[in-house]
Amino acid sequence: MTLDNSKTIISMRIRLFFATIVLLAWVGVVYVGRLIKSPILGIDDSIWTLALVFIWVVVAFWPMILSYQYVFYSDDGPSLVFRYFPAGIAGGRKNSVEISKTVFSGYKVETKSFGLKKTLILFQKVPSGLAKFPPIYISALTRDQYLQIITSLNQNSPKA
Repeated sequence: MTLDNSKTIISMRIRLFFATIVLLAWVGVVYVGRLIKSPILGIDDSIWTLALVFIWVVVAFWPMILSYQYVFYSDDGPSLVFRYFPAGIAGGRKNSVEISKTVFSGYKVETKSFGLKKTLILFQKVPSGLAKFPPIYISALTRDQYLQIITSLNQNSPKA
């Protein structure tokens, strides 16, 4: 099985693009072009501007606050493969974890911020004990993707 959350990440980027276009168009029409002079719906231009800036900030920084990551997962072949990187407006380092199914020792899912931030921590057997990998943020996965990964990891976890 192979899956990734590219559709979620792309739709997030498209929302940011449209929010940016709307904000820039508003600033261009209201402040640069001076085309709108009276209040709209009885609300002053500055209030509309603050509201649009607030919406843009939420759309731009929400993925960073929740640590959204692009996640690729594959259990095809002899290894479990995770590739992931931050999906916010600020780029980040691309990471990859590849664990042989023979040494895969299990996983743990942690939730924070009222269940909005989910992390997946993988474990691997090493000669000196158990190795713990850095967390993979899986908040941007859909419920189906999350369940598919958990099912796959359960199938590949050592039996007690």
